[in-house]
Amino acid sequence: MAEDLSPVLSVEDLKVVFSTRKGEVHAVNTINFNLNSGELLGVVGESGSGKSVTMMSLLGLLPSPPAEVKGGTVLFEGKDLLKSSSREIRRVRGGKIGFIFQDPMTSLNPVFSVGFQIIEPLKKHMRLSRRQAKTRALELLDLVGIPDPQKRFKDYPHQFSGGMRQRVMIAIALACDPKLLIADEPTTALDVTIQAQILELVKDLRKKLGMATIWITHDLGVIAGIATRVIVMYAGQIVELASVEELFANPQHPYTKALIGTIPAVRGERASRLNSIRGQAPTTLKEPSFCSFHPRCDFAFEKCVSHNPQLLEHGSNHLVACHLIEDKGIALD
Repeated sequence: MAEDLSPVLSVEDLKVVFSTRKGEVHAVNTINFNLNSGELLGVVGESGSGKSVTMMSLLGLLPSPPAEVKGGTVLFEGKDLLKSSSREIRRVRGGKIGFIFQDPMTSLNPVFSVGFQIIEPLKKHMRLSRRQAKTRALELLDLVGIPDPQKRFKDYPHQFSGGMRQRVMIAIALACDPKLLIADEPTTALDVTIQAQILELVKDLRKKLGMATIWITHDLGVIAGIATRVIVMYAGQIVELASVEELFANPQHPYTKALIGTIPAVRGERASRLNSIRGQAPTTLKEPSFCSFHPRCDFAFEKCVSHNPQLLEHGSNHLVACHLIEDKGIALD
């Protein structure tokens, strides 16, 4: 089946800040990207780079205060979610957009059974009867690998292991056959066998439903196997955006190259020494007026300290925010 490449999500100039005693933390700084129907967009970067905050802000999931969306537009099926009412957003959440949260223990309600929590969105968004919703819920529990779904349907979150709770979260997110699935490190707590099954499940749903997916992860290996395009984030900004093949074959931002360099290589029967990126990610108490990566970059020069690079095209559908390419025309080999 050919994929429908019409945009389902368009994010422009998104800015998010958090109010703290020390001042405003600029967590997300002028983010721009589009997502097409049926596409899987990978989002990678170190902890604190703004990946989860960006995606949670799209659906108004950040606590306000301290979080505040300072500007931007988020068009989903042509409607700006940032300007939608609470009632309109609730219709979209769980129905047209599914969200798999990073920590299922704090996302599942401890006083309701998992079956009840799967049934609720089915009744609300798909208008199913209780019997129909229960049948669908049991199918979903079986689909994500929960053994004996009929029995576990009545159990509570504390009766499940961490991996099992994550599977329940995935079942809830997929319940209403969403147009867009946002997955925030959904397979972190799962063993590799179940991880592979979940990845195959998402691939199948993309083919059957034309479901667009945003997949947040630290695992570059997962991204290499499932993504269509990849966003690399650092200090609340997109520093590189390219197709998955182009990104891994021809990374252009020094941070992207450093991230790929941390992937362990196996030579013969022994793994090579693990590489790391020197230094630490910066604080974002000020809106960036310089390249945030320059203290850790081996290629930094004078302009990197005084000007923040713009995300510009480098080749076909390959965007990079780096003065090395912008000013000196030097591409990383």
